[in-house]
Amino acid sequence: MQNNTLSVSALTKQFGNKTAVSELSFNLHSGEVYCLLGSNGAGKTTTFNMLLGNTLPDAGEVLLNGDSIFASNFKLDQHIFYLPENVSLYPEFSAVENLAYLVSLASLDVDDRTLRDALIQCGLNQEALDRPTRFYSKGMRQKTAIALALLKNANLMLLDEPTSGLDPVATREFVALIKQLGEKGVMTVMITHDLSCAHLLADRISILHQGKQVAELPQSESFESLESTYLSLV
Repeated sequence: MQNNTLSVSALTKQFGNKTAVSELSFNLHSGEVYCLLGSNGAGKTTTFNMLLGNTLPDAGEVLLNGDSIFASNFKLDQHIFYLPENVSLYPEFSAVENLAYLVSLASLDVDDRTLRDALIQCGLNQEALDRPTRFYSKGMRQKTAIALALLKNANLMLLDEPTSGLDPVATREFVALIKQLGEKGVMTVMITHDLSCAHLLADRISILHQGKQVAELPQSESFESLESTYLSLV
């Protein structure tokens, strides 16, 4: 199991006179799932853009395993995996072919057997591996993409609205997959406006409103308590 830590300290970003994120702080350890919960405009996407290195903060720091992700010599792609809300794959390629291409972009030396094993570990059936991904559901496309995180030995996964559009069975499978990766030490930060998704997946939930962290709640909160707290704060 990997021994990982993430420390986000007073992360702040302004655009003109608007503060998109204000002094956001949280800590994460191996296997934990942290959720940033909020409506549109709460600061979730700006936070992700900073964690991905797409946007530099005006203040604050992010340390992954003790190293600043904003340092010029930090190789984000080697440590962080991003899963967008809608995974784009080459529709005429199979899962194996898509993953092989993604692996080549990441400069990883991985053989066909290892590719297939990673896809199966992520929940794809053997018979689906060589089928064109144009026949895949959203959940199957997610599994194909997450296999890359497995092969990269990513320390941190960033999930953007991961259960949006998934049916209940696919949602349960996705939750199980993230927990499986957590057992390997992978940390996860997800953004969503879906309270049910937050309650199912997260160990801790940070409620954001207009760029500010207005509460941090443990998973032990019941769904009804989470819903009540969320609605009272936003």
